[in-house]
Amino acid sequence: MAKFFMKYFSFFKTLFFFFFYGVVFRQSKNPKALHRNVSNIHANKCTYHKYPSFAHRSNLSNQTLVFNVEEALLKSSSLFPYFLLVAFEAGGLLRAFILFVLYPFLCLVSEETGLKVMVLVCFFGIKKNSFRVGSAVLPKFFLEDVGLETFEILKKGGKKVAVSNIPQVMIDSFVRDYLEIDFVVGRELKVFCGYFLGVMEEKKRIKAALEEIIGRENLGCEVIGISGFKKSLDQYHLFSHCKEIYLVRKAEKRSWQHVAREEYLKPIIFHDGRLAFQPTLLATLTMFMWVPFGFTLSIIRTVIGLILPYRISIPMLAYSGLHLFLSIPQTTQHPHSLQSSNNRKTKGRLYVCNHRTLLDPLCLSFLLQKDLTAVTYSLSRVSELLAPIKTVRLARNRDQDRKKMENLLNQGDLVVCPEGTTCREPYLLRFSPLFAEMSEDIVPVAMDSHVSMFYGTTAGGLKCLDPLFFLMNPRPSYNVQMLEGVSGLSACHDHSERSRFDVANHVQNEIGKALGFDCTKLTRRDKYLILAGNEGLISKP
Repeated sequence: MAKFFMKYFSFFKTLFFFFFYGVVFRQSKNPKALHRNVSNIHANKCTYHKYPSFAHRSNLSNQTLVFNVEEALLKSSSLFPYFLLVAFEAGGLLRAFILFVLYPFLCLVSEETGLKVMVLVCFFGIKKNSFRVGSAVLPKFFLEDVGLETFEILKKGGKKVAVSNIPQVMIDSFVRDYLEIDFVVGRELKVFCGYFLGVMEEKKRIKAALEEIIGRENLGCEVIGISGFKKSLDQYHLFSHCKEIYLVRKAEKRSWQHVAREEYLKPIIFHDGRLAFQPTLLATLTMFMWVPFGFTLSIIRTVIGLILPYRISIPMLAYSGLHLFLSIPQTTQHPHSLQSSNNRKTKGRLYVCNHRTLLDPLCLSFLLQKDLTAVTYSLSRVSELLAPIKTVRLARNRDQDRKKMENLLNQGDLVVCPEGTTCREPYLLRFSPLFAEMSEDIVPVAMDSHVSMFYGTTAGGLKCLDPLFFLMNPRPSYNVQMLEGVSGLSACHDHSERSRFDVANHVQNEIGKALGFDCTKLTRRDKYLILAGNEGLISKP
């Protein structure tokens, strides 16, 4: 393994040397390209204004807005966090560490050279068809960095064109799907045999693509540009068709406000990736320092949960930083003695939970301090083998699943997550109504988990590592609320189809109210088609 990593690092070192020599040496022969004066921008026919004066413009519905994503939309002036997300999520921990080590060098070279180095490290050798970071991971982090001032202006505009100096695969989904931008012009990546080479097309291709869009769509009459204030003329050449250009200074961006979640044009319901924080330089350093300790801590927490009894393991887990909280209705007895006087003798209780991570049934079992059986729609074989409680896989066939759940309820208490998949954001997916027919003793359970460093769920990664990543967080927590019981339909056989869905929707609404989450009609299939490009089926091996 050590020899493999040495060869991997040596290969990147050699490739980086030739790249650095080709880029820097070529630019050093043309010093004029690196030292243009901004005073020459007055040679253009368009007029330049300070950005604050643009905020008072109201008559923009008939005008085309051409804006630079990095310079005029995002608050942060550094692209390093976004490239580190690409390196970590698409290339792994080692690639992210290489990019992190190169940060001092990136600060010393020119902006264009630093950008090319980051693209090379992040994209070289990544398979094009499997790259989904741009659509599944980055939109959430981009939206959290959007400046409210530019966001409000874009909503007033007519046609909108986004221009970016970074690879288009990183921003295309973000600006089209979540900002409703009409056209996106970014830099394409060169591909060989289906794999990215880590090399971008030249900037002149961006200008040509922009001119083609303006000419094809007849946008040349009333075009307004929004860009950053830079010393180089290269960026202003992209806005040569603009009648006016408004320039944004970095000092002005620091005072911008963030866009509130409620004001998003399209809510972020699904997103993927392991990192739960914006990987700035300091935050990334903290992560790499924590990973060895976090991995060891996750193993210790796992051993404690698997071996020790509940009364001993819960205080020890709390001492390690993993906190579990339980709240029950005031009208309900102590959770250890919860039972139905009529149905308890023949059937177990059915706990219906929303789904945050794979540890939902396990946390409920720990807090109730009794063994439960969990039914799952899809679970990796590794997770099934390591689970400290009994897990049963459903067949996604209504008749078969109903018989299986009835047999399990006859044996004891049962936990089901009718959403069928996890959701990280404050939303609830559609509840499958099958559970409504299983028992008259239904207990809705509202669950919420909190992490600060790693997400314990994934759509495109290895699901068997989900519990490991959750337990690697410094202080993960689970909040579990037992709600008032709900009557099911098991005692009646003449109810309509609508009645089953009424019970399911009622339970969903009650859990949503308890957590403050919004209820949706989205399903597991919707999630995996968006994030992974498949229907979310996991093979049995």
